[in-house]
Amino acid sequence: MTLGEYLHALKGRRAAVIGIGVSNTPLIRMLLRAGVDVTACDRKDRAALGALAEELEEAGCRLHLGEGYLDSLRADVVFRTPGLHPRFLEELRKRGCQITSEMEVFFEVCPCPILAVTGSDGKTTTTTIIARLLEAAGHTVHIGGNIGHPLLCETDHIQPTDLAVVELSSFQLMTMRKSPRMAVLTNLAPNHLDIHTDMEEYVSAKSAIFAHQGPSDTAVFNWDNEITRELSRKAPGRVIYFTRNATHGIPRGCFLRDGAVWYRDTAGERAVLPLADILLPGVHNVENYMAAICAVQGMVPDETVRAFAKTFGGVEHRIELVRERRGVRWYNDSIASSPSRTIAGLRSFQEKVVLIAGGKDKGISYAPLGPVVNDHVKLLILCGATAGAIRKAAAEAENYRGLEILEVKDYPAAVALAAERTGVGDVVILSPASTSFDRFKNFEERGRVFKDLVGRLPD
Repeated sequence: MTLGEYLHALKGRRAAVIGIGVSNTPLIRMLLRAGVDVTACDRKDRAALGALAEELEEAGCRLHLGEGYLDSLRADVVFRTPGLHPRFLEELRKRGCQITSEMEVFFEVCPCPILAVTGSDGKTTTTTIIARLLEAAGHTVHIGGNIGHPLLCETDHIQPTDLAVVELSSFQLMTMRKSPRMAVLTNLAPNHLDIHTDMEEYVSAKSAIFAHQGPSDTAVFNWDNEITRELSRKAPGRVIYFTRNATHGIPRGCFLRDGAVWYRDTAGERAVLPLADILLPGVHNVENYMAAICAVQGMVPDETVRAFAKTFGGVEHRIELVRERRGVRWYNDSIASSPSRTIAGLRSFQEKVVLIAGGKDKGISYAPLGPVVNDHVKLLILCGATAGAIRKAAAEAENYRGLEILEVKDYPAAVALAAERTGVGDVVILSPASTSFDRFKNFEERGRVFKDLVGRLPD
């Protein structure tokens, strides 16, 4: 099915788009241009939407806004925002309404092969590495999904010889009925349990990335992660693993040996990437490279991988070096909205760091974070709703030896305190281990605020 055929089939049907945000605003405009009857729904009120509300109405869109934005909604097809759990649309489904999303339709109409990445941590960096490696090897690549760029509206410009590389969240995957040609599952740990019913539902959602594959498709799994290793047994297509431990003897995939990433398959073993060539800090980024190398086998020469790794400095908000001031390096790791992500960030540095953490709780235990904080942090600065939980995790860990823990009211106070308490050779990292929704729209806004505060510190 082409995009044009899909849009033609929608004519005469009522479409509702839930969420007037980055992914769905282009979708709303495209549906309106195609002559589809569209209702756009959002919890935000008219004032929050600003000029966009008037623009959409002038184009023929009806708006359902505010707290009761789903009340009395009538539609034949509903495009849900990724962050809305399908259970909130159950009544519409019972009335015969088709529930879909921008990404689900993209999988239906995309004319080229799709490579997709999901996991609890490392999704965006792995997705970016895969896409950039493919581009460096001469492929035309379209990158999008949860990484922030909607692709459906660009489908008419995609050729069958191109490649699409997408990042998929658990919420996007929950109702997916198609899987990509190449699926990558970086790792799985408790996450988003404030929205998912339980861990079982979260894992089930993630599994959709490979569940609908065929025998000729491929899935990449993290051997070192118990959950993903077990899930690999259910994969219907070819399986490739990556592992930090060469002794695991994986039949096909990446492993570490003699200071390099190696790849093994039926043709034998070869060293692909010396670890010294990887500019990004941290063993978790070594894992991201291994996952990416598995995904691009046969499409990207090894020399291209090595050249890229030497120059790729990472993705914004992911252990991003913001500034070196008076001998102190400041890093923005705002993407770290879970304890496991912060743990990975802390382990990226050889020296003990000053950690700024805290935010909104999403139903995850902070106990695993405590021992790592005590091992890798010299001063812990907390703010936000989870400050108490993180303090408790650190103070109650068996290796607690009197780590100084300070609580402040907001980020300006946290940055000022960190600047006051650090000197030449120190590292300060914002790695919240919590979501941003207590004070910010998203982790990107949180990261930008932090970067602005650090940037305004006097030389």
